Amino acid sequence: MKIKNDDKRRAFVVSALGLGVFTGISATGLIQPVHALGSLPGRLPRGQSIYKLTGEVRVDGQLADLKTPISPNSTVRTGEDSEVIFAVGTDAFVLRSNSEIKLSASGLLIEGLRIVSGAILSVFGKRKTAHQVITSTATIGIRGTGLYVDSQPDKTYACTCYGHTQISANADPNVMQDIITTHHDKPVYILPSAAQQKLIVPAPVVDHTDSELDLIEALVGRKTPFGSGGYNAGGY
Repeated sequence: MKIKNDDKRRAFVVSALGLGVFTGISATGLIQPVHALGSLPGRLPRGQSIYKLTGEVRVDGQLADLKTPISPNSTVRTGEDSEVIFAVGTDAFVLRSNSEIKLSASGLLIEGLRIVSGAILSVFGKRKTAHQVITSTATIGIRGTGLYVDSQPDKTYACTCYGHTQISANADPNVMQDIITTHHDKPVYILPSAAQQKLIVPAPVVDHTDSELDLIEALVGRKTPFGSGGYNAGGY
């Protein structure tokens, strides 16, 4: 029997954490880990970008392994049934299968992230100036934030897991929402056409977990505001 994508993703995260079980489902529907803070990984060693990968992952067009560096200007792409957990500077990510992102920067910190296709869970360190995540239908301004985005041709799903974002619709940049959350409080869909009456509409919490956020914050030496400690990545 074919394993469902969400089951594969959960197994991937369990493997990354070195654990075998979860406590179950929280009130928000997010998987909660049984690990204590001490079970999480530490900050990635200097010079290491990739924490874990499975399947086909390409960085700047080349097949990647655990030793492959990812720069603030890299392009990262995953194939079918593939995922990668990685960090660049003060930011860390889980890139889902069949996804492609392009990072951009003029220095050591990522200044922009374009999601060509697919989905990514991200945690961003504090910035002096806001930077952007750009998708097929949305532009998201951020500084220090946990953010899950799934970019499809017909819509973008965006959940500000915690922190502060400014989300605008590419179809009409004047349509904007200023979102401040502490725990997945206001996920939204951003639609491609004003003919659909509203360009930004409410959405459920889907396809990402607190366990994953705990994990990738740990890779850059931080904690989430739930489960394993207080959030200290900053914001607007």
